[in-house]
Amino acid sequence: MDKIKTVIVLATHNLGKLEEFRRLFAPTGVHLRLDDVSTEEIVEETGTTYRENAELKAQAVATRTGHWALADDSGLEVDWLGGSPGVKSARFVSDDNWENTREILLRLIGTPWSQRTAIMRAVLCLASPHGLVFFSEGVVEGHILTWPKGQGGFGVDPIFSIDGETSFAEWSQELKDNVSHRGMAVQGIIPIIQQVMAL
Repeated sequence: MDKIKTVIVLATHNLGKLEEFRRLFAPTGVHLRLDDVSTEEIVEETGTTYRENAELKAQAVATRTGHWALADDSGLEVDWLGGSPGVKSARFVSDDNWENTREILLRLIGTPWSQRTAIMRAVLCLASPHGLVFFSEGVVEGHILTWPKGQGGFGVDPIFSIDGETSFAEWSQELKDNVSHRGMAVQGIIPIIQQVMAL
């Protein structure tokens, strides 16, 4: 498999996601590249679920480029907030990661540790230019810290913890990749890619 280079277009303009996905796919024969078209939005995310939004993005890029495309939609679901921000995680109160993170922390002020439970969820969609779609999902459970910690990662990584002490933003890339929601989703999609693309 590692002798074959298969190109899949990653449906995102988020360089942090591109770097993370390239690490996750490094052991495979898959080469990920960004869509050549530079727009602020791949496509308007009108879906009400991660699955719907991932499919919208993957199909739009596959159709536009004529290549297989991979898209993810992911988010943070905080139990105390009724599952919010969920699919709106990237645009909870703003397009700015820090403003969204701050809003989550403000809404959890005074909330006991036992009630600060949350999950991070990622759904991947692999789409062909001919309309075939395949999905994989990854979920990781944890807690919301009382204040951001660490300089790594992106999004809400600085406030999400699975051990109750350190945030994802403090973990090494390799350690995070092994347990993250996106890492688990990638592990689920790799066998599908191997099968449908005959790697």
